[in-house]
Amino acid sequence: MENKLSGQIAIVTGASSGIGAGVSKALAAAGATVVVNHPVAATEAPAGAVLAEIKAAGGTGITYQCDVSKEVEVLKMFADTIAKFGTVDILVNNAGLQRDAPFQDMTLEQWNYLLSVNLTGQFLCAREAI
Repeated sequence: MENKLSGQIAIVTGASSGIGAGVSKALAAAGATVVVNHPVAATEAPAGAVLAEIKAAGGTGITYQCDVSKEVEVLKMFADTIAKFGTVDILVNNAGLQRDAPFQDMTLEQWNYLLSVNLTGQFLCAREAI
């Protein structure tokens, strides 16, 4: 594969598993340096495994713990990425979660957390990328 994204810096949110992990690997295979975002310490090992696959395939990147629902953490992730790499060229706003529960049984706390990650997180990351 050509390195069409050589020199590009990509942040992929929710990259420790699923679609985010796959997108991270594909971006790295295309030459991008990838920031493999994961939300909490418990997801550090899976994010590290994604990064290990990227590096084993000849790619580059880092892991970065950031809960995208928290503005201060998003600001820091972008600032740290820019300090380390000089810019952010690509944002894949992938972080999201699903909490299955019958509507009448869902608590307000569960609902607010879902909205914080799935909507507020998307907004905060997109705003910083711009």
